[in-house]
Amino acid sequence: MLCRYASTAAATVGGGRHKFVVVGGGTAGVTVAAQLQRAFAAEGRALNEGDVAIVEPAKTHHCEDGTGLQPLSKMHKPMQEVIPEGVKRYETSVTSFQPEQNSISTADNSTIKYDFLVVAPGLKIDFDAVKGLREGLENPNGPVSSIYSVDSCEKTWKNIQSFKEGRAIFTQPAGIIKCAGAPQKVLWMAESQWRKDGVRDQVEPIFATGTPTMFGVPKYSAALEKLRQERNVTGLFNHNLVSIDNAKKVATFATGPNGQTSEQAFDFLHVVPPQGSPDFLKGSPIADAAGWVAVDNATTQSTKFSNIFSLGDASSLPNSKTAAAITAQAPVLVDNLRAVYDGQEMKAKYDGYASCPLLTGHNELMLAEFKYGGVPKETFAPILGSQDKPNPLYYYLKKDVFPWVYWHSFGKWFGTRGPFRPIDYLFAPGA
Repeated sequence: MLCRYASTAAATVGGGRHKFVVVGGGTAGVTVAAQLQRAFAAEGRALNEGDVAIVEPAKTHHCEDGTGLQPLSKMHKPMQEVIPEGVKRYETSVTSFQPEQNSISTADNSTIKYDFLVVAPGLKIDFDAVKGLREGLENPNGPVSSIYSVDSCEKTWKNIQSFKEGRAIFTQPAGIIKCAGAPQKVLWMAESQWRKDGVRDQVEPIFATGTPTMFGVPKYSAALEKLRQERNVTGLFNHNLVSIDNAKKVATFATGPNGQTSEQAFDFLHVVPPQGSPDFLKGSPIADAAGWVAVDNATTQSTKFSNIFSLGDASSLPNSKTAAAITAQAPVLVDNLRAVYDGQEMKAKYDGYASCPLLTGHNELMLAEFKYGGVPKETFAPILGSQDKPNPLYYYLKKDVFPWVYWHSFGKWFGTRGPFRPIDYLFAPGA
């Protein structure tokens, strides 16, 4: 049967001690908690209630899509419905780490102790880093939107469908972001919608990116650059959005290391805000100089403390920050954490696998799959051919299959292996 979910209230203030504490109730945190329970149960040593705890202040868990393929109502659930049964939840946020004492402090003045810590709080989306962005997003009838804000997702598609002529700018910041393909998904879906509406000749779409190329993986970047030229989309490379004048409808971009800027008028503006490590990680004992949780690229174990692991967006793992990457990281982390727990050698290795389903229009999608070094690692290529070619099948996988898998497979999906795992995982008690 399907995994059961907790429906009890959040843990009370005061803290406690647990075998495993997970910081973050997003995709990474919930997946690890579920896989830990199933892995121990498969060996006949099921964890007790409360052995695993999650620290997560949000009341809602979001499956981040933003492509408009599913209504917003289907892309989130109450947090208590996705946290596995038997996992204790602290409905608060972490303020600091004390790894020498095996404890963390929280915003409600609790101290939570652990034997092992998994850190997976996700990224901070910094809407204040672009001057004028919040003002633009808060205007319900304005031309500025972002799929990176829950409150602005539906506005994005409303603006696309009502837009009939003018300059339409889609931005992507330099640096790490959630799903490196998302800024282009909006661009290509909008361009496709304008073709369907018969207004494409009156629209000038512009992709303004802080990066030097269309995508970080050379194979897919070349395919997307070809698509950009074929569809007559202007490319502004090394253009990093820094401010918006909402009254004049002008966006200002930083274009060089010596303060050079470029002003671009717009009639439609979709913004991907700068993103980075959460503030409570920066400068902490478990972080590297850039503020990410410092871990080994293959094992996901902390390079500073042997009983700390990290995965997902806030880890130092140098891969694309996607849900697909987490499905490949989680079983590696769980296997290695259990090995350390049992005093054994860590054997599982993460190869950097990530996937970006790149929508290139209605009924077509380029399924980018790759590992460390930008090397393609394509699941369907042996059957369907090179995945730098948009394919309708990939579109329906993204639209219908992937969301179902997301909501129904926490703890049961293992990267490119899908649901297939060693026999003890598949037939764990209560599976």
